[in-house]
Amino acid sequence: MTSRRQEEIISHRHRGLSVNRFKVTSPSPMADSRRGEGKGKERAGCDSDDLETKPKRQRKDQDGEVGDPLVVVGPEILEKILNFLDARSVARCLVVSRRWHNVATSDRLWAHRLSELWTGKAHIPRCAQVRGLSRLRAYSLSVMDSKRVRITREDLCDRVWEYRFKATAPEYWRNLDPSWTNTGRPMWRYFHPDGTHTADPGDKAWGGHESNYSIITSYVGDGRIRQHYVRINRWAPMTVSRLEDWSWQMSNDIYFYTSLPDTEKPGGTGPLFPVW
Repeated sequence: MTSRRQEEIISHRHRGLSVNRFKVTSPSPMADSRRGEGKGKERAGCDSDDLETKPKRQRKDQDGEVGDPLVVVGPEILEKILNFLDARSVARCLVVSRRWHNVATSDRLWAHRLSELWTGKAHIPRCAQVRGLSRLRAYSLSVMDSKRVRITREDLCDRVWEYRFKATAPEYWRNLDPSWTNTGRPMWRYFHPDGTHTADPGDKAWGGHESNYSIITSYVGDGRIRQHYVRINRWAPMTVSRLEDWSWQMSNDIYFYTSLPDTEKPGGTGPLFPVW
């Protein structure tokens, strides 16, 4: 009896332990309230950190603005500083920021640069003298036009052309050229919108015959110019080139044409719209 009673007591204790081991207890209301207060403190801590870091970010942005010369000296002083830079350096300032762009595009800043660009040039492009055009835009169009090598009808007709024979021309022709005999000014030629080509009265080399001109331009597949020349009647074609003073020259093996300077013409010369 004693041993049996002891076995029942031991088995009863084991059943109690197993029940207690897997028993799920619900948290007390006091624990829930404490846990909620902990989470609230964590949120409050995050908010307070944001509030503390926000002024630091603002101060960092303000320090960055203070480092901008435009903020330090103002637009008027910055414009005077940019006056000491070359045109290429000023053009780079256009992409710094919108405020820098407003300063670097000032007509006061580009007026004297445009005047310097035009000084000593044979021709001023008409497309750069359109009324209402900014000085920066006029400067850019002038530079782009100076690199153009495709001549147009407006280029031919707007200008007076000096005509000379080369040393390879027959001696008889060279004797008719005042620039070779030193008997007067060089011969002048004129191109007209109707396609005709004329000379001054009494020009010995002209001969009085009818003359017409044509401009021939051919392209390759990607739009690049393959061949470009001017031809008068059935004479040898003249290749077209551009000189450093923006004047034009057309030449073959016998003679050549050079455009005379005409910067005094109001409104400029050449095509009204940019040509590439």
